[in-house]
Amino acid sequence: MVNRKKPKYKIGDTVVITIYGTVGKVTDVKWLDDMYVYEVNKSEGLYLESSLQHLSEYEGELIEKEQIDIEYKYFFGDLVQVKGYGTELFKIVGFRTEIWRYKEDAWEDVIYELSRISDGEWLEAGEEELTLLADADSADAFIEKLGLLYLINKKAKIQELKKNSYSFREAEKELLETVKEKKALIDGLLDIYNDYEILYVLFGDEEYKKVMKIIIRKLKQLVNKNEGSASSSEKKSIE
Repeated sequence: MVNRKKPKYKIGDTVVITIYGTVGKVTDVKWLDDMYVYEVNKSEGLYLESSLQHLSEYEGELIEKEQIDIEYKYFFGDLVQVKGYGTELFKIVGFRTEIWRYKEDAWEDVIYELSRISDGEWLEAGEEELTLLADADSADAFIEKLGLLYLINKKAKIQELKKNSYSFREAEKELLETVKEKKALIDGLLDIYNDYEILYVLFGDEEYKKVMKIIIRKLKQLVNKNEGSASSSEKKSIE
């Protein structure tokens, strides 16, 4: 049996990792390929004896270990909206911290990784760009309450209505200018009604409800004016 020399360091010794100038404690000693290697601070890496030095013997410059406490505002599964993306909904699927250190300045940035509910598109955003709608525990119930499946099918129209402050009168005028046939006009008004119904569910603004009532009156006028020429499906939709 080969006599091994004693290890230079033992568990509990305070040492300096000379290539980094950082201080740590030896947490394990291993015999590997006829030499001792050392685990420091329970890290995954192993260090040779030549890369370590007792703290009392080290004469180089030490790098102080910084303790950073990060407070995260959002967590996995939280449902949020993102600045610049209107009423689109996103879920938190990950987050990371970027640490910046300069000679005269220092800061930390928390970056959140998001998945859009409607199509799974991936997005990154800073904490200041997010608004919490529901935490992870209540996110699914919140989505169901909004009738999200219907919202996905109509999201493009909702964004246009919201962005341009689209009023019913403007929509009606555009339809009358571009669509001449009665059936197409009724279909268009029904689409507008559905869009405003979603907006009313989302935001609870009574102005949206007033517009819905105006549309119903217009539709009834069109049907009555043409002496019942509207199809049974159109009448059913209006009623």
